[in-house]
This record gives sequence, C-alpha cells and structure tokens, in this order.
Amino acid sequence: MKLKLILILLSFLISSAAISQSDFVSLFNGKNLDGWVEKKALRDRYYVFFRAIDGTIMANSLNNQEHEYAWLYSEKEYDDFELKFKFRAFKTSTGNSGVQVRSRYNDDEYWMNGPQVDIHPPESWRTGMVWDETQGNQRWIFPNLPKNAWVNESMQSKKILFYYAEETNQWNVMRIRCVGTSIEAWLNGIKITNYKGAGTLNDETHRQLDVGMKGHIAFQIHEKDAMLMQFKEIYIQEL
Repeated sequence: MKLKLILILLSFLISSAAISQSDFVSLFNGKNLDGWVEKKALRDRYYVFFRAIDGTIMANSLNNQEHEYAWLYSEKEYDDFELKFKFRAFKTSTGNSGVQVRSRYNDDEYWMNGPQVDIHPPESWRTGMVWDETQGNQRWIFPNLPKNAWVNESMQSKKILFYYAEETNQWNVMRIRCVGTSIEAWLNGIKITNYKGAGTLNDETHRQLDVGMKGHIAFQIHEKDAMLMQFKEIYIQEL
C-alpha cells in the first residue's frame, strides 16, 4: 500500500511538471530569428548584431567598435509573464547586455523605452539589477537610486552564481517574472531581484510611452561595447 501511494504521488508530480512545462512557449526555434527583429540606429543598418548559430542566438559587436545600441526585439508584446532562458558569457567580452521587458522601441529616435534587467559580465554582481531606459527617467530603479547615481557591489543583497565560458563552459539560467507592477528575477536558481514598481512603472511618463506595464522583450548590446554573448532555450509563459 505504501509503495502504491508513493507511485501515485510520483505520477502526480510528473504530470504536474508536464502541465507546467507545456504552459511555456518557445520564443526561439534554434534555426533562425523568426518572431524577432533587430532594432538599431541608421548608421549601423548594414551590420548584423544577432545571428542564429548552432542552436543559439549569438550577440556579437566585436567588429564594430563605434556602434550604437542594438536590440533583438520580440515581434509580440506581453503584459504579465514569466520568461526563462540560458545565456553564456565570456570573460574576454568587456560589453554589457540586458533584457528589456514591457518595452517599446522608438524607430524615429532609435531609442528603447522601458525597464531592463541587467546582464553585465565584467561586473557580474550587477546582473539582475534593473535599469529604466525610459526617456524622462533613465536611472537605476532596483536598487532605487536617483538620477546620476550609480550602483556598487555593496548594493547586491545576495552572493550570486555567475558562470563564464572560459572557466566552466556552463550556461547561466535566468528567470524573469513580471506581474502587475512587480519584476522578479532569478539567476542560476537564486532570487536576486524583487522590484515593486508601483508609482514608477505605471506613472505618467511610462503611460505616455506605453511601457512598464506591457510591451516587448528585447536582448541588448550596449552602445560602443565589444560584446559577445549567446542565448538559447528561450521560453515564455503568459500569466
């Protein structure tokens, strides 16, 4: 009887996991960038920053030292969701990246408005902090800092795990959950971001630009950075 109960419980757990996994939809087919569009300044129009290579998305600006911001931008927009993906970082890459959530690109001004969960290999402790790219705000919102103030390592509340390709060849796993005015993020299973954005993400500035509460997802290459990074297994669940 005891063994039977254990088998029933295991069956239930496996079934629940399968249902949960099936709620996630893949945003990258491993072959091409269908469902995504590259956003960049006019001066960079002939340079390709993002490519599908060997089942990964390769973000590469190493041969374009003076480039402006570049983004791989989802064609679809989202409001409440959970996003999970893997990324591989390189110690030899001095560049900054990040994940825009509920954001919107201004094609006339070549600017991305909305909050960004930072990924910063040179100073890995910054990963998971939230910068608001929104014109009129443009500051760190997690931790909550005034304009022109900058983050430092003491502001990271937890010791994070961050892997480099040259050391372990491991992929980092990031999970981001946006519900209402909150943004939460986990890096390699450790929760490092718990941002409560009421009064910011839904303020007049964000409402006018239609960001903060809904919008697109985008992976960043920071301007003038020599950046190399890979992404794969990108899944989303709408909530």
